[in-house]
Amino acid sequence: MAAVVAIVAIGFFAFAAAQAGQSNSGAGYPITARFQRVDGVAVGTDVRVAGVKVGVVRSVALDPETFLAKLDFVIDRGIEVPDDSTARIASDGLLGGAYIAIDPGSGEALPAGGEIINTQGAIDLLTVLSSAMRGMSSGSSETAASEETTP
Repeated sequence: MAAVVAIVAIGFFAFAAAQAGQSNSGAGYPITARFQRVDGVAVGTDVRVAGVKVGVVRSVALDPETFLAKLDFVIDRGIEVPDDSTARIASDGLLGGAYIAIDPGSGEALPAGGEIINTQGAIDLLTVLSSAMRGMSSGSSETAASEETTP
């Protein structure tokens, strides 16, 4: 019985590995975007418009000239991304995975191989929390100092 469970598990993982990075339709056109941070994004990450999956990330690399993360993704045929759109790294809640969210603009359609210029990288939650904690602690010490000097 254990052998059957192991074979099924191996088959499942082999199927998942073969499907990683595959779009539902299989056909699409490539688009590029460059980000300062791409934490949590990997090959196979969803690309979404209005929360609907419209593509997948095909490659993640570092541009050695600009030191920006270069993402190549494929958008499903029939979805025209305007050239003034914004691509940002978003997450599914506090503990959810990252995905690329495209906020469409109103310009002309981006051609195949085009680049989304307007990008917003991943936000490091720990940095935001530590900044908030520092702000709270410095604010309380300033309040205490002003109370001590008031007669």
